[in-house]
Amino acid sequence: MSVPVFLTVDTELMWRHHAARLSVDELFARSFEPAGVGIAHMLATLARTGLKACFFVDPMPALVFGLDPIRRVVEAILQAGQEVQLHLHPNWSGAAADDGGASYSRFQMVEYSHDDQSDLIAGGIDLLVAAGAPRPVAFRAGSYSANDDTLRALVRNGIAYDSSHNGSEHPWPSQIDLPVRQIAPVERLGIVEVPVTLIEERPGHLRNFQVCALSLGEMRAALDHAVAREHAAVTIVTHGFELANRTGTRPNAVHVRRFEALCALLAARADAMPTQHFADLPALRTGHADTPLSPDPLRTRWRQAEQLWSNLVAERAA
Repeated sequence: MSVPVFLTVDTELMWRHHAARLSVDELFARSFEPAGVGIAHMLATLARTGLKACFFVDPMPALVFGLDPIRRVVEAILQAGQEVQLHLHPNWSGAAADDGGASYSRFQMVEYSHDDQSDLIAGGIDLLVAAGAPRPVAFRAGSYSANDDTLRALVRNGIAYDSSHNGSEHPWPSQIDLPVRQIAPVERLGIVEVPVTLIEERPGHLRNFQVCALSLGEMRAALDHAVAREHAAVTIVTHGFELANRTGTRPNAVHVRRFEALCALLAARADAMPTQHFADLPALRTGHADTPLSPDPLRTRWRQAEQLWSNLVAERAA
């Protein structure tokens, strides 16, 4: 039985660059195309390896900077044959262009009432469609910040899938009322929740399947684990800016190598682990008892050594 894979890219304007008072052009460049390893690089890698990916795009900065930059990103993703779904950081709804981040709304969706969340989601849908995207059918909250009110608000707005549950971020800000180790898709409150895949890096400590969070060895082991146990799905996370250093001024060679190797792994396993688009409305097995990969001290130590190199060398600004 094949294991569907959702390779997801959270695509957003970086608040820290806004707070640093970068020019508008530089703000968007470092968020979407940093150091030549942003969205365009990812799209080219996906095309070369024949993979599908979901780009969760946050349109809320259009309230501050206009639709054109969001429209350009959406157009590039769609022209490459990939899908655009809704991402949302609500703090942008109260931001101003030239104040270095002094103005903002509450940062986490879980800080809003059900009705306010519904209004934010409805507004995000309108902005995303105005930027040229098809009406979204899937959602991920910024910072995985979602609760059961979020799910109810999504259903109210016609969204079929949510992918905000991340047990490694529980209890703050990921607050959907599901077990922290829930990684299999599950029907909840009228929506299909597609949690972020986790591994157990050491006993009792969970880590999400993200390009900047796991070594290639851990990613390979997690994929092997999912196939061997016939998991209902694997959900992988990265960000449009994640292959560059934090300042967006040069590539992070560790992360670039991981992303490209991950894509090669998934391409080699396309029959057993086909990548999916939410827009295709895949019928997922729900209620399956998927479990995170168990700890392995050697894998963990290898990643810690790799992360040390990444933090000390690859993350340094040019």
